Amino acid sequence: MAELCLRRAGEADCKTLSSIAFTAKAHWGYDAAFMEACRAELSFDAGRVKAEHIVIAERAGEPAGFYSLVASEAPGVGEVEDMFVLPGHMGAGIGRALMADLTREAKTRGMTRLEVDADPNARAFYEKMGFEVFATSPSASIPGRELPRLYLTL
Repeated sequence: MAELCLRRAGEADCKTLSSIAFTAKAHWGYDAAFMEACRAELSFDAGRVKAEHIVIAERAGEPAGFYSLVASEAPGVGEVEDMFVLPGHMGAGIGRALMADLTREAKTRGMTRLEVDADPNARAFYEKMGFEVFATSPSASIPGRELPRLYLTL
């Protein structure tokens, strides 16, 4: 298997990030109307790439997934804004490698806790990584939809 490379995303990666996010989300079988409602939330522009710590995973020179980390308003808390792996790379350890890098980065930044509003289909992944559900949060894209909110103590 080709070696995995992790690198910081730059402004030139906006289209790639948006494509990965949209493709990975659609993998769960959501209909076209649902996906269209999520488009803005799954889109990246230069301002977002500058404001967030985004790392892309590449295998054999091709993008395979990414994560985005931001500081929460709460002291010591980091927010996992995004964690996506392309369907063809799911189950190959890319999510685990991204999470390991994310937790290292969070600790480097002095964070002692990570929180995430997860897609219900991603809940099992986060729990496998040690996260625990502690609440629900309203979806930013779908009115009336609740998402599991999970945390990990670092």
